[in-house]
Amino acid sequence: MVTTSILPENFILDWFDLNQRSFPWRASGGEPPNTYWVWLSEIMLQQTNTTTVQPYFLNFIQKWPTIYDLAGAELDQVLHAWQGLGYYARARNLHKCAKIIVEEFNGEFPEDEKQLLGLPGIGPYTAAAITAIAFELSATPVDGNVERVMARLNNVTKPLPLVKKELIALAKISTPRKRFGDYAQALMDLGATVCVPKKPKCSICPCRSICIGFKAGTPEDLPRRSPKKLMPTRHAKIYFMRNHQNQLFIRRREEKGLLGGMMELPSSEWSVKHFNELDESSLTLGMVKWKQIPNKVKHTFTHFHLEMQVFEGVVEEGTELTGVWCNLRDLNKYAFPSLMKKVLKHSISYLKL
Repeated sequence: MVTTSILPENFILDWFDLNQRSFPWRASGGEPPNTYWVWLSEIMLQQTNTTTVQPYFLNFIQKWPTIYDLAGAELDQVLHAWQGLGYYARARNLHKCAKIIVEEFNGEFPEDEKQLLGLPGIGPYTAAAITAIAFELSATPVDGNVERVMARLNNVTKPLPLVKKELIALAKISTPRKRFGDYAQALMDLGATVCVPKKPKCSICPCRSICIGFKAGTPEDLPRRSPKKLMPTRHAKIYFMRNHQNQLFIRRREEKGLLGGMMELPSSEWSVKHFNELDESSLTLGMVKWKQIPNKVKHTFTHFHLEMQVFEGVVEEGTELTGVWCNLRDLNKYAFPSLMKKVLKHSISYLKL
């Protein structure tokens, strides 16, 4: 029979009262939480750390102080402000969700966790976090920090992601009957500052006396993870194309899919095929004599590596293309994903433009 360690609320809440982290989106001094700030920060914090998020969050609330302001912004503006945070589907869903909240909910987020789950970009964790932190209702958000705390507290030795449901269930068992938002944030803070992945600070942990993993002498080994699969490498040809006024041709990616709605240089398909085998039939770039720019540009996504070979050329006058001709000095006015910024830097440096 597996022994379960239920986390007494006073252990963690008393610790949180003395040790909680300070963030610009967190309510302080007894003030009620700002639901807009909670939602915005939680979307930004998906797969991104707090240090990276803070300046982006402050910039967003300065540009768009309310959800009405964000809903009224152009998608291009939102994508531009999001540059560098990655996972751009979050920005598209953020903008889409803001419009729905304004148009269908009169600017007020629904307090029901199930209704929140129906909104763009809000999954189980984010819905639970908003419910607990913004509305002080019973909900159990479980992120990587909480998974780690629960795995160690209960000495769960089966690997992630197979044991994810079990860790969520354990977290729910320990959810108290009060201060739901503080409790959720306390577990996150504990995992981020004390129960850290490597060299956990067990000597100062408020839960040490009831932590089964600590007693077993194995906390640093938990949670265990299944072996990672080798990521495939895809290849692409990227085209750095200029006109006789030295303007660069750029275009917008389709809104759905990877990097949707972002600006890009024209490219071939992204394929596991080698560069020489890539199909370029879908490209209509006019009669251009292409010259290969030496060295590949590499970028890594969550599930694959991308190697890009860049070609440069000058298009003939009168060629009709669907996109934008941009002066090089104006490139920073457009929302480019990180991999395209790498391509631009590589190309402009080689061509000495």
